[in-house]
Amino acid sequence: MEAMGMQLEQHLYALEQALQASATRTDAKRVAQLLADDFVEFGASGTVWGSKAEVIAGLQDEVFAPRRISGFAVKVLGQGVALATYRGHREGTGDSLRSSVWREEQGQWRMVFHQGTPAPAT
Repeated sequence: MEAMGMQLEQHLYALEQALQASATRTDAKRVAQLLADDFVEFGASGTVWGSKAEVIAGLQDEVFAPRRISGFAVKVLGQGVALATYRGHREGTGDSLRSSVWREEQGQWRMVFHQGTPAPAT
């Protein structure tokens, strides 16, 4: 992978990790910075979060469980748009296949869409 692609992969990996960290999830301002205004999520639980505001509100009541990422990969879809895919491991809940669409907005990458699909443990 070219150097710029590797930098993007590392950057998006860091942003995905941040969104999974307790310190970020409880910080509404930080979550608002990481999610695009038109954000939508299809959760592994089957829940659909149709707006950034719904996600931020929902995280305030979340019972946090540690998470980790494996098999992280990024595919550039176009200028300033990338797809991140990985396997998520959530303590007590199990594994899920994860995909996120990221868009660069004024020099900052923001998540536009996220989906989790339950997967058997590896």
